[in-house]
Amino acid sequence: GRNVRRSMQAGLAQARRGVATEATGRRRAARASVTVGALPEGAQEHVGSLDGTGLKFAVVVARFNDLITRPLLEGACETFTRYGVAGSDIEVVWVPGAFEIPLIAQQMAATSKYDAVLCIGAVIRGATTHYDSVAGAATNGTLNASLNTCVPCIFGVLTTDNMEQAFDRAGGKAGNKGSEAAVTAIETANVMKQLDLTPKPLFLNMEEGMPEMED
Repeated sequence: GRNVRRSMQAGLAQARRGVATEATGRRRAARASVTVGALPEGAQEHVGSLDGTGLKFAVVVARFNDLITRPLLEGACETFTRYGVAGSDIEVVWVPGAFEIPLIAQQMAATSKYDAVLCIGAVIRGATTHYDSVAGAATNGTLNASLNTCVPCIFGVLTTDNMEQAFDRAGGKAGNKGSEAAVTAIETANVMKQLDLTPKPLFLNMEEGMPEMED
């Protein structure tokens, strides 16, 4: 009798281990499927292409720290043309500094003439006494320009501790961030077109939905 009970207990323990092992395997498989980016059956996936043919871009560039912003602009324009954007479909506007970028970017985006607006600047801690204020204003302002106009406003403003880091990112050993931002602009613009996301500016025509005020 004891031998039978021992055999039964051993069998139950083995079965439990098997169930636990199977459950662990399922959890690992699920994690692996997420890691490799697998989608469940029937799910739709959208990825913007890098074909810039027919797309129009505005580029707002800060003149301050132009030793950095000019190479960033050159990298962006070279990338645009390399991916099929016509030179006549690129419009460049210079502004005094990074602080002024968001306003011009938002107004240009609001015209609906452009598929995306690329914002280029350089805010360097060692060269700017109010670094945090300017960097924060440029970052938040560019984001708000996108959200307010529903036109992609791409952040291509360098925020570095010193000039060496900035040069590294403007065609140096860390690449050209202007070029990278141009790729982002093309891809994001194509995602918008692919999903048929027509720009619906939040701050335009607001008066149409407002009740008339009585005298």
